[in-house]
Amino acid sequence: MSHSPSHFLTAPDLETRAKRIKLLLLDVDGVLTDGRLYFSNQGDEFKTFSTLDGHGIKLLQKSGVKVGIITGRTSNLVAKRASDLGIKILVQGREDKWDALQEILAEHPVQLDEIAFMGDDWPDLTVMCRVGLALAPANSHFTVTERAHWQSRARGGEGAVREACDMLMKAQNSFDQLLKTYLA
Repeated sequence: MSHSPSHFLTAPDLETRAKRIKLLLLDVDGVLTDGRLYFSNQGDEFKTFSTLDGHGIKLLQKSGVKVGIITGRTSNLVAKRASDLGIKILVQGREDKWDALQEILAEHPVQLDEIAFMGDDWPDLTVMCRVGLALAPANSHFTVTERAHWQSRARGGEGAVREACDMLMKAQNSFDQLLKTYLA
């Protein structure tokens, strides 16, 4: 589990909230990526994604938890990555992530306490402060970390999302069951 300053949830409280989660929403830059933006001289954008995160997302979806992405930037790379991972909930180019969440809820109705959101910077706070479980990568801005219920040990783009997926699956008793399918 992660380090636990006083504002993070106790293990029993974290588990209680995590058991209710039906939808994990993720920011991209700084969460699914390391937060750095790479551009070629021609203006092409590059992003790197962690295979650990990708496999964790696939496992979490297999366990029955939906996964979605809300990002302020728009990128064909993100659409491709979402498609490759089977993520059908994707809202790009939206600085107001709360409005983006309202659009998602119209098509995928769940209660706010059934949503976990992982973000790393101020634009993520409008959602993080209203959902059931606020998650942050290790390298999040301190104002986000201060408001998160849980923080990964890994940095964004380096396995932070996998840690979150593992934590949710353990709380929902699907982790060991899924792991057994790989140990045959």
